[in-house]
Amino acid sequence: MKKEIWEWTKAIVIAVILAFFLRTYIFATSIVEGTSMDPTLHNGERVIFNKAIYLIDEPDRGDIVIIQHPNKNYVKRVIGLPNDTVQVKNSVLYINGEKVSQSYLKEEQRLATDDFGPVEVPNGQYFVMGDNRDISKDSRNGLGFINEDDIIGRSELIIFPFDNVSLTR
Repeated sequence: MKKEIWEWTKAIVIAVILAFFLRTYIFATSIVEGTSMDPTLHNGERVIFNKAIYLIDEPDRGDIVIIQHPNKNYVKRVIGLPNDTVQVKNSVLYINGEKVSQSYLKEEQRLATDDFGPVEVPNGQYFVMGDNRDISKDSRNGLGFINEDDIIGRSELIIFPFDNVSLTR
């Protein structure tokens, strides 16, 4: 009986340590606040984000990232990489002078994107925007360029509400 209790205790302790390690260094959850990422992510959805990915890789254009900010975390899409030139002209996004397709946007959201730039993204920083362009606080209007160290993970999966479970990539 004592041996069985000891085995269960070891299993529970290992599970708690493993869960703590995974939560601290590999995956975490975040709640989407607001409608700046509609239609991709909705207010109140809970997402799992990968905290380890940017230890071995760098954010890529199109990644949905979690940004650690002094007052709160933001969920935004990476648009411009370090040293890119970003411009929106006649509701069309240009990166380094080339037109960029944004298949994740609805046509009315793309058309609601006001002209902006051109701006050059500084080295070590990123330019981010929400998918709901006309209401999003992002690199164009309040967040500014995002330091690489402030990007704490990449969104991978919507886990709540349960009827919306899906990948975010």
